[in-house]
Amino acid sequence: MKNNPLLILLLLTCSIVYSQKFENLAQTPPMGWNTWNKFACNINEEVIKSAADAMVSSGMKDAGYEYIVIDDCWHGERDAKGFIQANKEHFPSGMKALVDYVHSKGLKFGIYSDAGDKTCGGKPGSRGREYQDALTYAEWGVDYLKYDWCNTDGIKAEGAYTTMRNALYEAGRPVVLSICEWGDNKPWEWARDIGHLWRTTGDIYHCWDCEEDHGDWSSWGVLRILDMQDGLRKYAGPGHWNDPDMMEVGNGMSVSEDRAHFTMWCMLAAPLMAGNDLDKMSAETIEILTNKEMIAIDQDPLGVQAFKYSAEDGLETWFKPLENGDWAVTFLNRSDDVHDIEFNWKEHLVIDPDFDYKTDFENITYKVKNLWDDKKEKNTDKTLKNKLNPHDVLSLRLTNINK
Repeated sequence: MKNNPLLILLLLTCSIVYSQKFENLAQTPPMGWNTWNKFACNINEEVIKSAADAMVSSGMKDAGYEYIVIDDCWHGERDAKGFIQANKEHFPSGMKALVDYVHSKGLKFGIYSDAGDKTCGGKPGSRGREYQDALTYAEWGVDYLKYDWCNTDGIKAEGAYTTMRNALYEAGRPVVLSICEWGDNKPWEWARDIGHLWRTTGDIYHCWDCEEDHGDWSSWGVLRILDMQDGLRKYAGPGHWNDPDMMEVGNGMSVSEDRAHFTMWCMLAAPLMAGNDLDKMSAETIEILTNKEMIAIDQDPLGVQAFKYSAEDGLETWFKPLENGDWAVTFLNRSDDVHDIEFNWKEHLVIDPDFDYKTDFENITYKVKNLWDDKKEKNTDKTLKNKLNPHDVLSLRLTNINK
């Protein structure tokens, strides 16, 4: 049969259409809440509704949080045609009604599935049912999909996630795709055109610096997760983010550890997915999660992650380039001792190792704003002096006063 140029063009056009993710989503790191860290499989529609209510009443919505994400174990069985259903006992009103409730609060809804035959919790996975599930999510009004990697023997990650990306696109409803294969297959090297964020590590755990051994896998404390981000910042940016996992703020660490955890996730331009019980937050937890100055660092339109500038005796200094020539600077005290900070700005030429940014403290004076208290603002003409308590941070925004 002779080649038909019009047919070939049509096939090529279809190939292009079916081989893209939804653009113009997640231009800054997604912000929201996920059920897993606090509730695991103990979820139902009242838990989700209460979380949506609390996200609004606590001020989190006003601070920028928008996604309510239901993680594993919401699933019932597939129907006779293979379409997934919500568990009727725990979600008697049905998933569409729950999504509508979340939307009525001015929020967006996220759901969970898995690239394997079963989810990590043993529920029906999406393997071989990707297009059916994508159509179901679109019908329900889902805005975000966390796609896990359990029970995936014999398949390749890039292909599996590409299939789901294409299924979501064909279903026609814009969905943020969160790739959750724990960094095992180096998604930062291939996932930019597939998903909007990708996990860089195994699961987080609510401790400062520990490994929680589960036998054939481990979950990790905040500092362990932070250290695993080394070398990855060059892969992230608007629409494609490194994801060091959901936050553990409010889940049992000290206030200073929670503050440091939240600060470093903001410095990393990480997705800010709360993982606590939004219905039972302390005033300190709300204050941390809704710190708009710190959130602005995370949501900065430049989309550049911070880099570690120096480290000595458990005291680390991190710099993050910001829009309009501003900088975020964080001193992180990992140690169990108080650290004296004495930082003469003019003695430091800070050069971003991955991007074309650098400071010029000799010729530019920056206003220095402390992002965690209301102390009088200073500038970089004076040496910074401070005492930093164990497991805490000093976080600053530098703004060129000559602009």
